[in-house]
Amino acid sequence: METTLTSTPATRPDDLLESASSKVKRHVLPLFLIMFIANYIDRVNVGFVNTYMQTDLGLSAAAYGLGAGLFFVGYAIFEVPSNILMQKYGARAWLTRIMGTWGVVAAAMAFVHDDTSFYALRFLLGVAEAGFFPGVVFYFAQWLPQKERGKAVAIFLAGSAFASVLSGPITGALLSIRGFGLHGWQWMFLIEGGFSIVLCGASWVFLKSRIRDADWLTSGEQAALERYLADEQAEREAATGHDIPAVKLLKDPQILLFCFLYFAIQLTIYAATFWLPTIIRKMGGLSDFQVGLYNAVPWLIAIVAMYCFALLSAKWRFQQAWLALALVIAACGLFVSTSTDPVVSFVAICFSAIGFKAASSLFWPIPQGYLDTRIAAGVIALINSLGNLGGFFAPATFGYLQQHTGSITGGLYGLAVSSLIAAAASFLARNKPSRRGPMEPAFHGNAH
Repeated sequence: METTLTSTPATRPDDLLESASSKVKRHVLPLFLIMFIANYIDRVNVGFVNTYMQTDLGLSAAAYGLGAGLFFVGYAIFEVPSNILMQKYGARAWLTRIMGTWGVVAAAMAFVHDDTSFYALRFLLGVAEAGFFPGVVFYFAQWLPQKERGKAVAIFLAGSAFASVLSGPITGALLSIRGFGLHGWQWMFLIEGGFSIVLCGASWVFLKSRIRDADWLTSGEQAALERYLADEQAEREAATGHDIPAVKLLKDPQILLFCFLYFAIQLTIYAATFWLPTIIRKMGGLSDFQVGLYNAVPWLIAIVAMYCFALLSAKWRFQQAWLALALVIAACGLFVSTSTDPVVSFVAICFSAIGFKAASSLFWPIPQGYLDTRIAAGVIALINSLGNLGGFFAPATFGYLQQHTGSITGGLYGLAVSSLIAAAASFLARNKPSRRGPMEPAFHGNAH
């Protein structure tokens, strides 16, 4: 009895492609989510040991703030070189390298002994991590069709919200460990950094360099996926008429506006991330674990808010207005958080988190709709790199204010004002390309 490939629905090219895409997501997304959570915790866990470092090392508030922020300087400087090297060595090898080096540096934080060593290791942690997010996106581009890539990236980005929730309880629990002459904060760095080193091995074992190396795909699924991705690449190359000069990117006021908006959002997010545990401790009588649990509350609320804002912005489409509303909510919460009552301050920060976390997710569809697809990836990396410098300025400024005024109230007022300015500027942002002449094709593109 003769059979053909078309006689069984599972063997049709579309079915093979769908089956292959589902398997890829099942195999790599869980690992990437765990890596992202470990990455985030190693980045922000220093926020929980501010008090301990001041007591055990004599670290001043200004030194803490500067050191916390130096991570983002290393990250911003080395993100582009990291991306170039990733293109050369491949996402699998480069992601494994990133996991290994950041795990080693994160663990080495246990042996900080003065301001200089603290500054150096925080800077090196940023250098080690640079390229992680683009590396994951690049891996998806090599393994998933365009229509599946967006879903995968959305799931991956959701890991940041879950990491915000998990970081508090996990870190708070580890701070209670003692032994071998080490303080709890030292054990925290060693264990959390060591976990990232273990993930380095998992990354090398479970990630594959080529589709042909994936033994969990059938030969038909491998062929269908490779063929589809090759066709996509051919279409992109055919659509690219000429190179776009990089200098044009910095001449477009819209791109500069996008950088400012994302900087303002990150400024608020990382101010809260690094100083929230200090605000919570002022409520008094809380153990490290309880501080960690309280720290998770604003981020849990933020997850719900992000989902609700996503539904609302999808139903009533005016992305700039929703972004502005989120930033106004953040500003109001930050203003009230200047209260001398630590409980009121904490509740206000929870309210503020609704705004600044929702703003971070509402922002990205705007530049994605405006940018030409030929430059979208590069410009998004630029926006991400410059915007993340907000993670340097926020903790550094707060630390300076804490040391010289004994309060971070001035910093909170400043964040509220910057959020309001960003809210007003949101209405100037375009999520559709403008009509330009033939001499300026760099910013034409399709709105999404």
